[in-house]
Amino acid sequence: MPIKNLINSISTINSPLKPSNAIFLIVFALVGCATTGGSEQLANKDDPYENVNRVMYQFNDKLDDYLAAPVSKVYNKITPQFARTGVFNFFSNLQNINVIVNDALQAKFTQGARDSGRFLLNTTLGLGGIVDVATDTGLDLNIEDFDQTLAVWGIPAGSYLVLPIIGPSTMRGIPGAAFDVAANPSTYLGMPIQVVSLLNTRANAEGSLKFIDEAALDPYVFTRESFLQWRNNLATDGKSEASMDFGEDLDEQNFGAKKVGAKGQSVPQDDLKAKHKLELSAPLQ
Repeated sequence: MPIKNLINSISTINSPLKPSNAIFLIVFALVGCATTGGSEQLANKDDPYENVNRVMYQFNDKLDDYLAAPVSKVYNKITPQFARTGVFNFFSNLQNINVIVNDALQAKFTQGARDSGRFLLNTTLGLGGIVDVATDTGLDLNIEDFDQTLAVWGIPAGSYLVLPIIGPSTMRGIPGAAFDVAANPSTYLGMPIQVVSLLNTRANAEGSLKFIDEAALDPYVFTRESFLQWRNNLATDGKSEASMDFGEDLDEQNFGAKKVGAKGQSVPQDDLKAKHKLELSAPLQ
């Protein structure tokens, strides 16, 4: 599964993971790249390179299985939850710099003022961002990145791509991620700090990643459709009809029963969304 996705699982599940920059992208890629060998490929106009993308998806999945997952499990066992939460909050706070910059580029000045207040509050009273005190005051975390900014400027998303180590993206998402990496202070903290962020994000995303593998008949199609709908929802500030509900077609094509897990239990809608929210909290953006 793609590493970049892992990193995003953060916002709703309070899980910090994903490598910084390249590392962050790697984790997300690993998270979204699990495939099932005999599944039927469904044509999609947004995915003209599906054959190549599936190969990259499988590569990322194996990389996660044999490298990221085992290491993150050890990290999870030796690191208490309060420490993982603090690490997540720290990198999420740094990510607010990207949010503020993109608020300005999208002319969201009122939201930018609130996001600036959130950053200042968490950086000071929150001990450098380790404690999230801003949320309790009503200053919630917003998600803004340069890919969304390019969408606001009228640049189309382009074809869906699965990048080695980085995972799900689009043609527009590539320059967007490059800008966000350069603008994120965590990029310049050094490799050891980046590795901690990566491990923390991957460890906290374990449950969401397992859900994708167990519930989806074709994890590749599920990952692609939910990723594209999620990014479209962000780019349109929730105004798109293709919201986080994932749609009836996606449910029927990729699940044996609608929103039902491998053991027959009903699966909460938040679990369906968790994987793609990793991106927000990860340092890579």
